[in-house]
Amino acid sequence: MVKKYDHIVVGGGASGLTLASLLGLNGRRVLLLEKGKNIGGSLARFYKDGVPFDTGFHFTGGFSPGGILTDMLQVLGFTNCIKPIFFAAPGSVVFRFEENGAVYDMPPGMENFRLALCKYFPDETKAIDEYLRRIKKVCDATVTLDLHKIALSAQPIEEDFVTLEEVLDTLTTNSNLKGVLAAVCLCYGTSPKEVSFANHARVSAGLYNSVARIENGGEALIRAFREAFIKSKVEIICNATIIKCDDIKNDRVGKFILDNGDIILADDCTFTIHPQEVLKILPREHLKKAFVERVSSFETSNGFFSVFGVVEHADSKTFGPGMTSLLPTSDINALLDPKYHGRGALVVVRSVEKSGGKTYCVINAFEPDFFARMKQWADSTVGNRPIAYYEYKERKIKEIRKRICGLNADYQKNFKILGAASVLTFRDYLFSPEGNAYGIKQKIGQFNLFGKQSLLNIYVAGQSGVLPGLVGAMLSSFIIARSLLGKEEFTGFIEKRLCN
Repeated sequence: MVKKYDHIVVGGGASGLTLASLLGLNGRRVLLLEKGKNIGGSLARFYKDGVPFDTGFHFTGGFSPGGILTDMLQVLGFTNCIKPIFFAAPGSVVFRFEENGAVYDMPPGMENFRLALCKYFPDETKAIDEYLRRIKKVCDATVTLDLHKIALSAQPIEEDFVTLEEVLDTLTTNSNLKGVLAAVCLCYGTSPKEVSFANHARVSAGLYNSVARIENGGEALIRAFREAFIKSKVEIICNATIIKCDDIKNDRVGKFILDNGDIILADDCTFTIHPQEVLKILPREHLKKAFVERVSSFETSNGFFSVFGVVEHADSKTFGPGMTSLLPTSDINALLDPKYHGRGALVVVRSVEKSGGKTYCVINAFEPDFFARMKQWADSTVGNRPIAYYEYKERKIKEIRKRICGLNADYQKNFKILGAASVLTFRDYLFSPEGNAYGIKQKIGQFNLFGKQSLLNIYVAGQSGVLPGLVGAMLSSFIIARSLLGKEEFTGFIEKRLCN
């Protein structure tokens, strides 16, 4: 069957959904292709014993007034259907260093964050102020973090060429302060010695201003996108992907062949999937050797070993929302190193969920893990793993449960684990290479796969291109939409939507 569209978007995660919606809002006919059974990717939820759990989207920054996520949702028309639940009460965002017992309760808001740091580290005020000054400098200079400036071209700045570790080392020798400031690295999967200070700042600023969940989790976003697609010219095909780019003339693809046999004609195609998966689809004869080598060299970020459970008999009014990060060491580089074999960092997220007329006090806990540690079982599939894998999984569950129960005496009797997942689980359910959580590592000096490619009607977006996480994934699609729709048309569209 031959079908014709204005645009193809490959990948039904946050980036693909955002781009398809932006194009649809501008009257374009769009085909959204998703390899899995349903759209949403890691935004989707799953249920165990009737309890809803988050697959991969647990919290985000960017929801503060005037924040980039707030503005993007307004442009998409989601303001009234997406409700943020802020981690705002005392004890909502806590860092615990297990090696020395230090506990740091971090309040939302940049100034509140600064005051708390100065209280905990009174001899480090100068270092704290300089660190936050440079965070602000980066954000002020990053035009893509302001939708009103989305038509402008981003320019490199000094902080793009220095690592987070280098900046921290020039500011302080206090290992706990370095650990608190670098702990955000666990939210994007690149270590302090590998990430540029600029990219760290772009992610961290939103989280320092506010940390929030979304009511009903990522499912609320998926529903909002589905409803938007019904109103616009966006068609979804699941269980399908492109297997061949054909009829290439003058460096433009004329036909896109799907694995279901359909032939798709479109003006352009944007891939929002992992760069390694993009490389498998693009025709090698039209790619330069240097390009292939560059994309092949990208390192995937870490994944997670996750446990999901409920705290029975808890008071839902005081239980959450919130999160506690258990850090066995202040050395964040070690905690993001696959060769590190000590106790891992553990992020424990608390939320109150309602389903089927019942209220649940839910814990999602996740510890960074790496595909390299699972290679002995790499060829196995869900439901067909060796006994050794399940023994490993049971050991991890017991270890993590013990650490969670150490946070609250009532958890020992009342915390019930309903499920667990390894990086192999995420790989097999989400079609994520090596079960990575954040695409590729955002390493300093790296030229990411993003924007228009050598085939002139092929584009790439996604969290691997700009910034990791929900905000980065969505933001990349706003930037690509600017290219596809034209700067003038898209700028006018943005301004009109933000003024409504």
